[in-house]
Amino acid sequence: MPHKALCFVAMPFGKKSDLTSGVEIDFDQIYDRAIKPAIVDAGLEPLRADEERTGGIIHAAMFARLLLAEFAVVDLSLANPNVFYELGVRHAAKPYTTIPIYATLRPLPFDVALMRALGYTLENGVLTEDGAAKLRSALKNKLDEAVRGAAVEDSPIFQLIPSFPGIDLPHDVTDAFKDRVQQAEEFRNLLGSALAKPTEEERREALDRLQQNLGDLRTVQREALIALLLSYRDVSAWESMVRLCESLPDYVKKITMVRQQWALALNRRKSPGDRDKAVALLNAIVEQEGGDPETLGILGRVHKDRYKDLKEAGSIMASAALDDAIAAYTRGFESDPRDYYPGVNAITLLIEKGDAEALKEVDRLVPLVSFAVARRGGTKDYWSLATMLELACVGNDWLIARQVLPKVLAAAGASWMTETTLNNLNLLREARKRQGQSIPQLDEIVEHLKNRTEALKGGKNGSS
Repeated sequence: MPHKALCFVAMPFGKKSDLTSGVEIDFDQIYDRAIKPAIVDAGLEPLRADEERTGGIIHAAMFARLLLAEFAVVDLSLANPNVFYELGVRHAAKPYTTIPIYATLRPLPFDVALMRALGYTLENGVLTEDGAAKLRSALKNKLDEAVRGAAVEDSPIFQLIPSFPGIDLPHDVTDAFKDRVQQAEEFRNLLGSALAKPTEEERREALDRLQQNLGDLRTVQREALIALLLSYRDVSAWESMVRLCESLPDYVKKITMVRQQWALALNRRKSPGDRDKAVALLNAIVEQEGGDPETLGILGRVHKDRYKDLKEAGSIMASAALDDAIAAYTRGFESDPRDYYPGVNAITLLIEKGDAEALKEVDRLVPLVSFAVARRGGTKDYWSLATMLELACVGNDWLIARQVLPKVLAAAGASWMTETTLNNLNLLREARKRQGQSIPQLDEIVEHLKNRTEALKGGKNGSS
């Protein structure tokens, strides 16, 4: 499986003269004898920029390569304007994993002089055998540090603006990166074959084998790592998810979505200390980027699961965990009222709390969350349908609940999805029982969800 991380090389091509000294430098020789072998030695896939230019502007395919590659080597020897332009674009997109190098014919220009650039020596514009060996070894060491060491910001933009978001390319742009797109498609097909195994246990084992075949994860393409992470989630392989996250290179670990999924997996694995780690990961995202429905929704889930465990243990701390969960879910919904998921969870937990103030808040949130769902009219998305089902159960609208239930069961793609809905409705049912209400319609819905969850775990695809 050729899913090695890419190392983009921005440098002059062919033979170019240094205007100050008049020395002609053979850049192709430098690339072939030192730069390319060093990249291969580091376990990466070398990719040199396309030599063609149009009016001094880089082609779209070049931008895709420059922005998508996990690593980059930039040769600043001649203060070539094209190379400096590429370095500027790269620094605006990636906080780290860019390594500048230069021939020591003259000092670097002022704006890049403070960078930790790797110098190399030429004789009459040519790398000697000894010079090539030294550059190859030194560059390989630099790449090893970038691949296997702690991520160190080398972009002055990210150093100056810690919250700078970088650049995420849309799919229509990444399509310009044909080889990478093809490899990603091949890997998705392998993941699809693993997920098509008859049982959840077999799916997990197949995904574990795929991960083993990838080799050193620090030299694997980012897209493949994230696709594998989400596939583990689909089969509730929480242990494998956590281990994968712990093994990811730093530049992937720092992606917000990865940190969110890491926290989710820690919460589901529930080993000693896992939930504290999950809360720390999520709070760090909120502190750095502000609250959003996804981060706060997962944070609410961590507190909700903690509440359930504390409640079962008869702990006095259960009420505090319940309040933390309600606060996180409510804040998540209010951060973007179009996202109904944290809102419906806040409603369920407020009903669980059950005091007058909580029920007053339920009355405030129900129409807002219902409107958010209605805006998605006709959707077949599982979470939209599940939210409609939960709201119908909250409002005792059993006609709507019975109409939505088959759609929920049909849309469920993984057992953890139905298990989440099942847990929410179980909380609602227990709250109703404490209020002296026995609701057979709700019991029936819970039973269908329970059967569907077990069917998905066992590999059966029919609905309950």
